[in-house]
Amino acid sequence: MQCPKCGAELAGDAEQCPTCGERILNPPPPQPNDSGVHPSRRRQVAYAGFWLRAVAYLLDSLVLGFVAALVIFLPLMERGAIPTDNPWFLYQNTSRQVLAMWLLVFMVSWLYFASFESSPWQATPGKKLLGLRVTDLAGRRVTFARASGRYLGKLIFGSILFVGFLFTPFTPRKQALYDITAECLVLRNI
Repeated sequence: MQCPKCGAELAGDAEQCPTCGERILNPPPPQPNDSGVHPSRRRQVAYAGFWLRAVAYLLDSLVLGFVAALVIFLPLMERGAIPTDNPWFLYQNTSRQVLAMWLLVFMVSWLYFASFESSPWQATPGKKLLGLRVTDLAGRRVTFARASGRYLGKLIFGSILFVGFLFTPFTPRKQALYDITAECLVLRNI
């Protein structure tokens, strides 16, 4: 390729002429590499580690806490169902109302994680912010059912002394126990 201003020979991917400084308006498109994948469409990924996933979970927990407070707890506090002077009321009380409220919180959390992870984003807002995404073992988007199974596994294995989370650094693909059972990967873009 030649510069339209001075005629100097240009590299195929040049955006500017090194001789005269003329900006090349229409550089040729990049050519596919050996694998046949166009370079602009290829996304390099790595497995997401324990700490990065923990930060994403913390961010998502903050979002969920805000939503739960706004949608569930504040309306119940206004009606007097939750006393404002005793913060341990929800943990000490075993009434049907408190149980129903905790089930509602569980449903909101489940829908949050399963819906976002099975969406085109393939990630919750916390994961998306950190460049993470949830895929199946082949790198495809997970279904809502698989994302739901992953969430349920997270609850089960997380409630047993966090054993489900502690597997992450010791597996080759940095999978937690619930990722292994749901056949999922958490990848990060690099």
